[in-house]
Amino acid sequence: MNAHVRIEAELADRFEIVDSASRLAEIGPAWADLWRRTDGTVFQSHAWVSAWWRTVPGVEGRQLRIGLAWRGSELIAILPLAIQRRKGLRWLEWAAVDCTDYPDVLMALHCPAASVTKLWQQVVALGGFDVYFLNRLRPDGRFRAVLDGPDTPELLPNRRTEVSSQVAGDWATGQQWFDDQSKKMRQTYRRARKTLEETGELVFRLIPLDEPTAPVLARLGELKRRWLASSGRATPLFDEGAPALPALVQVLADAGALRIFVLECDGKVIAISVNFVQRGTLMAFVTSYDAEYERGSPGMVLLMDYVQWAIDQRLREVDFLCGSESFKARYATQQLTLTSVMGPRTLKGRLAMLADDLRHRAQAAIAARRAATTPAAAD
Repeated sequence: MNAHVRIEAELADRFEIVDSASRLAEIGPAWADLWRRTDGTVFQSHAWVSAWWRTVPGVEGRQLRIGLAWRGSELIAILPLAIQRRKGLRWLEWAAVDCTDYPDVLMALHCPAASVTKLWQQVVALGGFDVYFLNRLRPDGRFRAVLDGPDTPELLPNRRTEVSSQVAGDWATGQQWFDDQSKKMRQTYRRARKTLEETGELVFRLIPLDEPTAPVLARLGELKRRWLASSGRATPLFDEGAPALPALVQVLADAGALRIFVLECDGKVIAISVNFVQRGTLMAFVTSYDAEYERGSPGMVLLMDYVQWAIDQRLREVDFLCGSESFKARYATQQLTLTSVMGPRTLKGRLAMLADDLRHRAQAAIAARRAATTPAAAD
């Protein structure tokens, strides 16, 4: 091989699909290096995806499909995907989507979008799934370069969207932010604090990084299980003794990003928010409160306290992450619409998508007829 051909061969991209836990572990150093170089969020880190894979319930019904693009010995792109069996179908989706609010691809600055497009095509060609569904796509995400490329006709936009909510502004202090809220909101906060203080001494506290997290996570799980039971819901993340949440929190701690805020009444934890700081943003990952103190709105008090803390720390934004809960919209100054793409790989997947589309059309038609026959409200 002459020198010119050898150089071209070294510059050519090589693609790999990781489908085993052992190979996932082997690529850890290269993944971590790319993550650091590209300023990825913790959701795209090797530690996060690995912690999820080690602890996710029902792993026997899942398969890894992590796409890698190499240039020589350098890892230049990671497309972290996995297959899950659900509703009788095999779904290709983001890896760790169960616990990831902003999934995305990792791309080196010199990695062309065409390489990630080819990587996606390699994953699709491998098959093993009926439907792909990639959701929670940020408008500024790096995967957008693939979506907007000319060579990805199989990435079909889907009607399903989600929102994430943020607090952002030019307040110099947390007190300025508080004073900028409506009179009603300030009064509600003060009344809530007074109600809680009638029960006992009220303390807002940031858990020190060297304080063990096990007790507060156990309390968080307890509060979450109560809330889930009262609403007729369940999620394995908060099952007693489940390893996933402690493992993910440990990833945040190891990255130096973990910030756990608690509200204590006479030493008893009545509200918890597991947050982390990255890219100048405080992100609220998991929160809960004790319903026995609901009259004093401890969740609201804790939220307003940690927003003020974040502004005092000169963080540029507080991100409540995904979810359409009313409290997020109430305090947010902005929202992002997160989009999705979805498409079939097999005949079974095509039929399932067709049935889903027909159901959606029927529901929309019923809603339109009801709206047409409902008398308009008087002015």
